[in-house]
Amino acid sequence: MFKVTFAFEDGSVVETYANEGDNLLEIAREANVAIDAPCSGNGACGKCRVQLKCGELNTKKTLHISDEEFQNGWRLACMSKITADVEVLVPDIASAYKSRMKVADLSSKEELAIFENAKREVELAGIELKNSLDIVEVKMEPPTLDDTMPDVERLTRALRKFMNLKRVRIPYAVLRKLPDVLRESNFTVKCVLRTTPDDMFVYDVFDSREEVVIGGLAVDIGTTTVSAVLINMETGEILAKSSAGNGQIRFGADVINRIIEAEKPGGRERLQDAVIKETINPMIHEMCRSAHFPEKQIYRMCVASNTTMNHLFAGINADPLRMEPYIPAFFKTNSMFASDIGIDINQDAHIIIAPNIGSYVGGDITAGTLVSMIWNRPEFSLFIDLGTNGELVFGNSDFMMSCACSAGPAFEGGDISCGMRATDGAIEACTIDKETMEPSYKIVGEPGTKPVGLCGSGIIDVISELFSAGIINPKGKFIREGRRIRHDKYGMGGYVIAFEEEAGSSKDVEITEVDIDNFIRAKGAIFSAIRTMLSSLDFDVSMIDDVYVAGGIGSGINMRNAVRIGMFPDIPLEKFHYIGNSSLSGAYLMLLSTPAEKKTYELAANMTYMELSTVPTYMDEFVGACFIPHTDSSLFPSAE
Repeated sequence: MFKVTFAFEDGSVVETYANEGDNLLEIAREANVAIDAPCSGNGACGKCRVQLKCGELNTKKTLHISDEEFQNGWRLACMSKITADVEVLVPDIASAYKSRMKVADLSSKEELAIFENAKREVELAGIELKNSLDIVEVKMEPPTLDDTMPDVERLTRALRKFMNLKRVRIPYAVLRKLPDVLRESNFTVKCVLRTTPDDMFVYDVFDSREEVVIGGLAVDIGTTTVSAVLINMETGEILAKSSAGNGQIRFGADVINRIIEAEKPGGRERLQDAVIKETINPMIHEMCRSAHFPEKQIYRMCVASNTTMNHLFAGINADPLRMEPYIPAFFKTNSMFASDIGIDINQDAHIIIAPNIGSYVGGDITAGTLVSMIWNRPEFSLFIDLGTNGELVFGNSDFMMSCACSAGPAFEGGDISCGMRATDGAIEACTIDKETMEPSYKIVGEPGTKPVGLCGSGIIDVISELFSAGIINPKGKFIREGRRIRHDKYGMGGYVIAFEEEAGSSKDVEITEVDIDNFIRAKGAIFSAIRTMLSSLDFDVSMIDDVYVAGGIGSGINMRNAVRIGMFPDIPLEKFHYIGNSSLSGAYLMLLSTPAEKKTYELAANMTYMELSTVPTYMDEFVGACFIPHTDSSLFPSAE
């Protein structure tokens, strides 16, 4: 046995033991050490960089580590095997998906505007913002020798009389605290209830003198990023907001790798623990701490995520999803509670899951469709959610069609050597001077934050600017030379956005031809999916009245740049609308409003799902779109 020490830039260490020949990345996973590995450890992405501080590793050399970096101790964890005692440094960028949890500043109007807009839009559509949770106060006569009714029956009778309902359900958690609360309050209590036409469920009981707030939790579980809001269920007020990297990402950036991992012994539990114990529960604790709110007073939760994430979150076998005929275990379910899967909120809290509509179009899209409001307009609208999978919905108040394409994680920073999600240090907007080729950029975070990498919106800007300045050709190859352009020994070109001395990381922030090629394929998947779906309906892009773009890839997409590189159709820019993380705002509406929840189920049931893999022309469209902006330049007259 050899000792393996993982050291971090904040000075902390994790120690574990391994046998000779064990893989370093696998050891890190077993020790719960967060090392980003979007390719799931096959050496393709180069993200699992660690630095050898002492000891030895048997490491296979790859193109992701230069000779100079190798001499300085840099290794890929997935390509390294244990041969002796060893200590490695895990840099911040390698563990950023876990270490950079962000609790949003709710004094920011931008943070709150999206939810207020969503509330206003659904109310205008006639959807009432009400739910079945309530607080009622009841007063009972204290027991005497002449009145020896048990506590639970005394409360039940008082509630029946107050609410005029026959059936009252009081769970064990309430029963356990009931005798103390009744006597401390002199038998006048506040009860947190869920009422339906048939019965009443008592979530909690408090002394009537206490200030009680009914908490709710809305969560968007993305393949790469998880976002959440803690809300007041009576008023809709957002009490806290948080985002973090999905802990599952160390098992692969895409859903297929994760499904494969889940099929290994103990894999299903590892994937579920990664998203619940390592990601969602810490986010809940941080939000509740920042809002001074008790976790146990969160009585309802709504989750919006893609079909695979729903299964892995619930601990349900997702393997049939990746094999023909691609059948999920469920499209919708109302049978899940916090205690079933270990969510750290009130254990009797009901978990609402936004309904899936296909194997690769999930609840994040149905929730997003609700927010986009395309179902309430006569005009033809296109809703696009940019994430690890690109999902589309096209239609109006009469019909809607949806499809999904595998864009890969490029929009959230995966598959890009300097890519990262939209958190502190991410370049989210960029311009490049055509003459000097010098960049100017905007960085996520406080003033003075140094650049660490590129998030999705920044990648779109950089590639568009490189193309517009004539620095790269339509194939994404570098055709100009300068201080910021360099080539490695294999001839692969790269553009340095921030040199090491300017950056907040241990190396230059650089985008390479391989990165650009990966992104061209991602944007090509989006545009070809749009064209294929429209063609199946005998539509063309000129018939689109509005495009609603969603996805947490930065503060907003520069739509002109997205059109210039051929990601979106070349229609007037005023038709594009960026609506932020619609999956989260949709989950928020479903949580807050029972009519909105029912409307989302209705939208899912009435939406036609198109499986792109069965459409013969899709691959031809995709090949044509893998070019900047497209092999058919007539489709992008404004780019010329």
